[in-house]
Amino acid sequence: MAIETMEAPTLESASMQDLYRELIRRLGENPERDGLLRTPERMEKSMAYLTRGYGQTVAEVLHGALFDVDYDEMVIVKDIEFFSLCEHHLLPFFGKAHVAYVPQGKVIGLSKTARLVDVFARRLQVQERLTREISDAIEEAIRPQGVAVILEAQHLCMMMRGVEKQHSHTVTSAMLGVFKTQMQTRNEFLSLVRSHGSGV
Repeated sequence: MAIETMEAPTLESASMQDLYRELIRRLGENPERDGLLRTPERMEKSMAYLTRGYGQTVAEVLHGALFDVDYDEMVIVKDIEFFSLCEHHLLPFFGKAHVAYVPQGKVIGLSKTARLVDVFARRLQVQERLTREISDAIEEAIRPQGVAVILEAQHLCMMMRGVEKQHSHTVTSAMLGVFKTQMQTRNEFLSLVRSHGSGV
């Protein structure tokens, strides 16, 4: 009577948990020991959560939250906490986003601005692209007179490895429309962001 043997999964057929289990093994650990037995399951759930932005769109997030308003002064949402994964090392970078725009007939629900930041932050990223994706999404959604985005972040790929600089911050900005062409508008934004302790 022939004994059926189970074939090891190929790279193409392996589940995420299989891949994480193999990664743990290649790091020199035993994925079957008590402390690591459920780690592949936890890693799969964790990575799905940290990259859930791939399953979200700007249209879905902003649906029902664009309002016609007769208001043409600056709208700022400051100190939006964000967490992302550096696409070069898959290590976290995190910090605060400051988002402003000058409306032209439409505004975005305030909580949706923070959700919009998360749509792009919850993907494999570089800070420079993340900054521009946020500003471009607002520009496309409501066609304001201008958009400004500043991100301040700390990168674990710099803090834990490489140069190992523990207190460095990376600041990136995107200025569109009146924030780019009108120095007074840009300076007003920067002044408001700096108030109340921001490090920009």
